[in-house]
Amino acid sequence: MKKPDFKQFAVSYSLSNGGGFMLIQATVASYFTLFLTDTFGIPAGITSILMFAVTLFDAMKDPFIGAAVDRTNTRFGRYRPYFLIFPFLYMIFSILLFLNPKGLDVTQKLVYTAVFYTLYGFALSFCTTAAQAVLPAQTTDNQERNFAVMLSTTCVAVSFTIASSFTTNFVDVLGGYAPLMLLYGLLGMVSFWMLYRCSTEQFLQPVTKRPVSMDLKIILGHRELYGVLVVWCMGSLGYGVMFSASTYYILYYIARPELISVYMLTLSIGALVSMTIGLPFAMRLCRTAQKALIVTQAMAAVCYAVLMLSGKNLPLLFVLSFIAAAVSSMQQGLLGILLNDVIDYIQLKDGLSLNGTLSAVKGFAYKFGSAFTSTIILAVLSLTGYEAGNIGGQSHAVTSAINALRFIVPILSAVILILCLLRYPIEKYYPQIAEMKEKMKEDIPI
Repeated sequence: MKKPDFKQFAVSYSLSNGGGFMLIQATVASYFTLFLTDTFGIPAGITSILMFAVTLFDAMKDPFIGAAVDRTNTRFGRYRPYFLIFPFLYMIFSILLFLNPKGLDVTQKLVYTAVFYTLYGFALSFCTTAAQAVLPAQTTDNQERNFAVMLSTTCVAVSFTIASSFTTNFVDVLGGYAPLMLLYGLLGMVSFWMLYRCSTEQFLQPVTKRPVSMDLKIILGHRELYGVLVVWCMGSLGYGVMFSASTYYILYYIARPELISVYMLTLSIGALVSMTIGLPFAMRLCRTAQKALIVTQAMAAVCYAVLMLSGKNLPLLFVLSFIAAAVSSMQQGLLGILLNDVIDYIQLKDGLSLNGTLSAVKGFAYKFGSAFTSTIILAVLSLTGYEAGNIGGQSHAVTSAINALRFIVPILSAVILILCLLRYPIEKYYPQIAEMKEKMKEDIPI
């Protein structure tokens, strides 16, 4: 069998994870809540409860989607068929999310949003799970895998920066969010169709008949992997709070609302540098993803600690915030590399290809952390007596809470992440995993 062109695969893999797919995801993450409160007319308090409930449900169903994907057995492949169908559904549901049907009362608006946000989540999970699962099925070479992950992370970073910075401009030009979702969706469909053509799924164990619950039992039976689940969760929580709490921090702690856009741009550029330049450098320096995570998260935690104690020193705030974002944001790619390690580990220990299930379990842990991000912020502000819009007049309890949210939560998440990775369970199995991969290569017909 002719060896596939891995460069073509890596480009299509990166564009499917980034590109139009991520442009939609970033727009929803950054602007959908604002759309619901300011355009669709759902009260903010109800919106927060709705988003938490739907996001939590979205996280809980992911492992079952992964198990279903791993059981797919068609002449087109195991993961590849999902690249043809679900990107189209993802585009349709993202368009429906940003429509504004007239004549609905608040209850009807809640039902409309809950239904289509849930369907959007299903389509997103199938796309993400299949796309992440196909990489370790395509190649056993760690350098090729890491190259694909780093290229994908670069595409994600660029797309996220574009969507978070210029969406309002695009909406003004196109006349609304729905046409923008259509444009992004078409780009995403092309990327997934390219991935379908470029992927071969060479390194997979045959599908066996077994109950879905068995896959989860197998994974959860490896207690040494629980720390990795915590790492995925903490990565989501710390990263989300860093961005979400920043607007409150500048608005009410620093009390300089005119600096919000500049500060957020500083964080976004830092994240872009982290994913495009910092990630390859960190991998060359540290050799493995877990060591790179330990080093970069420790550096970010030190920056956060200094900023928490420095008061309102603006030059120091901007410099150290940029540095922290530039070293910590690469965790998105590093966590993806850890996923490939776990997939190899399960294949070594149990002889099963649970690529989809493990990708979905990672998605569950990440979404579980995300579900608590806004909830933690809103709960802390509510308990301390936060007054919306009272710039410069918040109580000491509120400003102290905002300072703690901005820095202590990311510090704690980084510390927990580091502690879990200090005894990374898969590291000692690297030689055996390498032998397994060589044996798999030998079994592939030439």
